[in-house]
Amino acid sequence: MTDRPILMFDSGIGGLTVLREARVLMPDHRFVYVADDAAFPYGDWEEAALNDRIVTLFGELLERFDPEIAVIPCNTASTLSLANLRKAYPDTPFVGTVPAIKPAAERTRSGLVSVLATPGTVKRQYTRDLIATWAQKCHVRLVGSTQLARLAETYMRDGFVDEDAVRAEIEPCFIERDGRRTDIVVLACTHYPFLVNRMRKTAPWPVDWIDSGEAIARRALSLLKPRDAAWRPDRAEELRDIAIFTSGAPDFAARRLMQGFGLAVE
Repeated sequence: MTDRPILMFDSGIGGLTVLREARVLMPDHRFVYVADDAAFPYGDWEEAALNDRIVTLFGELLERFDPEIAVIPCNTASTLSLANLRKAYPDTPFVGTVPAIKPAAERTRSGLVSVLATPGTVKRQYTRDLIATWAQKCHVRLVGSTQLARLAETYMRDGFVDEDAVRAEIEPCFIERDGRRTDIVVLACTHYPFLVNRMRKTAPWPVDWIDSGEAIARRALSLLKPRDAAWRPDRAEELRDIAIFTSGAPDFAARRLMQGFGLAVE
């Protein structure tokens, strides 16, 4: 039996989209959600400095919480630091996130796919390698958004968002070529699914919006050890889910949001 939690790490609230999926698949596990709001948004950082921060911060988190596994829903953190984290902390299983390029390539009919991501994810060789491996027969447009993560944070905290701003950020995803149109947009940042209804509303034509949330949760589940007969799910109240903000000073809206997801803010 183990009471060790599942650690989820994101630059902000984006990982809540994965937490939602994980709870469905793993209802008898405890979760610790870490929002690195002190460093948000990751897109503003130089890669070397951000990598050093993430690797160092994880040393503190692993020592404090001793998680059974660590899940990194954040595409930016995963594509930048996952290999370094596995090397630095080999005793901890890590589950990272990659843009859902493979399923998009399998599902597209027009052959025109766009990947909507942060600028860091767009420029990283890891993303281009995924395209070369899984989407050679497609035309894949990489679109780096500087504002969507911020817009998602605002929407989830305040309940409203500037739809014109959303439209401007997603517009480059939509292209027409030889009578064909983009038919799939990969949401390669965990913040973006929070805005998908606004994206549908402001998009110039309907497309499929694909994210990695369920796939990440299923991968995490596959790495967990089975519960033994001594496990008592009635201890859910005792083993509550918590949220940690690296700033140490989340505002009222952030606290309310976490509480809405059943997370006690510490």
